Amino acid sequence: MSKPIHTTRCFFRAAHRGDHPRCPGRLHSLLFQVSLLVVLAAGCYLDAADPLAYADPQPHRYLHVVRASSVDPQAAEHPEIDFLFEKEGVIQDRQHGIVDTRVKPRGKLVIWLMGHNEQLFNQLAHYGLHAIQVHYANRWFSKICREQPVGAMCRGDARLEAATGEDYSDQLDIPKPDGMVERARQLVLWLSREAPQARWDYFLTKDGQHLRWEDVILSGISHGSTTAARFAVHQKVSRVVMFSGPRDQHQTWQKLPSATPGNRFFGFTHVLDRGWTADHYCRSWELLGLHHYGPVTDVAKQAPPYVHTRRLITQFDVKGNSNRAHVAVVPGAAALRTNSGGYAHEPVWEYLFTHPCSQTGPPVPQDTKCKKNQRSTE
Repeated sequence: MSKPIHTTRCFFRAAHRGDHPRCPGRLHSLLFQVSLLVVLAAGCYLDAADPLAYADPQPHRYLHVVRASSVDPQAAEHPEIDFLFEKEGVIQDRQHGIVDTRVKPRGKLVIWLMGHNEQLFNQLAHYGLHAIQVHYANRWFSKICREQPVGAMCRGDARLEAATGEDYSDQLDIPKPDGMVERARQLVLWLSREAPQARWDYFLTKDGQHLRWEDVILSGISHGSTTAARFAVHQKVSRVVMFSGPRDQHQTWQKLPSATPGNRFFGFTHVLDRGWTADHYCRSWELLGLHHYGPVTDVAKQAPPYVHTRRLITQFDVKGNSNRAHVAVVPGAAALRTNSGGYAHEPVWEYLFTHPCSQTGPPVPQDTKCKKNQRSTE
């Protein structure tokens, strides 16, 4: 068990969810319904009754590590895409969960779609979020959709199949137990049994058969951020936080009608990241409609809340290293540090994961210099 850590910030947004109250007057009822719709659109709420008030005799930060193959006996390997439980004696299927029961909960579950990032998870717990990292069949990238030109939905369909475990791609065969959705559900079920005082059960439907996606934040970096965005277009979620992504520059799924409202997508990248310099990210951001919620904003030139925009960039000195630029937007060795040794982008991360979705920047025109049709050689 991890040692307790101290935190000084907590935030809580509450609104009533459920049946309309029996109150006199049609006007009162109408105002209540309008207010409720605004809160739901924000995607940032808890029950007024505070169902996540912890009854923990020893409140502290919980960090759980468990293998996917231990959580669900139906979980399987897929050697055809190099998706294994162990490789060369190294365990591959570890999954993580974190929550701090000393921090008032926000009622949101972050699902991280890449390898575990301990520093990021510590930040998420500090914000009052529950967070998990799941091991799901995502190793297909660079192994399929290799035809030239690649089909306009090939990678998007592969991402959706890897996420859902349902048959969307003719180049993959990922069953439900090995998709992100079921791996996440099984992990939350396991966590709810392992640490009931941490209230992981809040994120399950009453019958335990599904996650409550309206209270799920999908996030990842690079490949993970692209799959997070693809799934959110398919399934309405609370929020999407995209680091160094989305990519899929030859795909068109980004402009499909989205189940998740556009104001719930947030992105952050470095300007020397090759995905940015090649217009992959600006293209995806605009196809997702993020220009409707504010301009591209340099976090060094604008203080929080960054004009409430959804598109954030940094251009701090990475010595021209595009590889460092790609990973420098999340906590880790490549990230920008303050003179005191802390993370300079901590306010950015807090904004990305907690800024009220209802607060948006002004719409701006699309960038004519951002190349949308990347199949063209012009």
